[in-house]
Amino acid sequence: MASEPVMSPRAARTRTALIAAGFDLLVERPIDAIPIDDVVARAGVAKGSFFNHFADKSAFAEAIATQVRLELEALVGEANAGLADPVERMAGGMRVCAQFALHQPKRAMVLIRSNASSTAQAHPLNQGLLADVAAAADAGQVRAEAAEIGVLYWLGLCQILMVNLLERRPDQDQASARLRAMIVLGLTGMGVAEDGSATVADRQAALL
Repeated sequence: MASEPVMSPRAARTRTALIAAGFDLLVERPIDAIPIDDVVARAGVAKGSFFNHFADKSAFAEAIATQVRLELEALVGEANAGLADPVERMAGGMRVCAQFALHQPKRAMVLIRSNASSTAQAHPLNQGLLADVAAAADAGQVRAEAAEIGVLYWLGLCQILMVNLLERRPDQDQASARLRAMIVLGLTGMGVAEDGSATVADRQAALL
């Protein structure tokens, strides 16, 4: 596979400025409500420069979302280091998403508003969750349907939880209770036994 061409320092600065402008604007409104003119004006670059780096707004939003997802996935990896139980790892990922919304609300809002965070099982950023769902299915911890649709289901729950925490801004106790309830409902929906779901949820809620 051929390596990607190396950008000149000037091109790299332009792309960085465009991405930074996109972050600022996505905190204020969703990508569909952001004209490209606003992006280049905020970045201080010519409009033609935008299309030198991104095919369209969808590609621009995907680049921004990917940057935030990489940060979030790194945090999930750190939180789950040393954990072998795939169900516990899934719950740990949801807990990290909740923490991200609570402690980095602007970046979480950018991720939500980009409309470009892929839920496809084949997407590289979903491979960790895909492996955990597959391992749980192979171990008989979740229902058979989870092997096909579990990634979409779990990502949806994580995203909805993040949106709720961003909108409602609960205190610590309320956030922990909400996380616990979401993990219990999510895991039991996947087919995990109720007592096991509650135990995992209690543990993760205490770590929030």
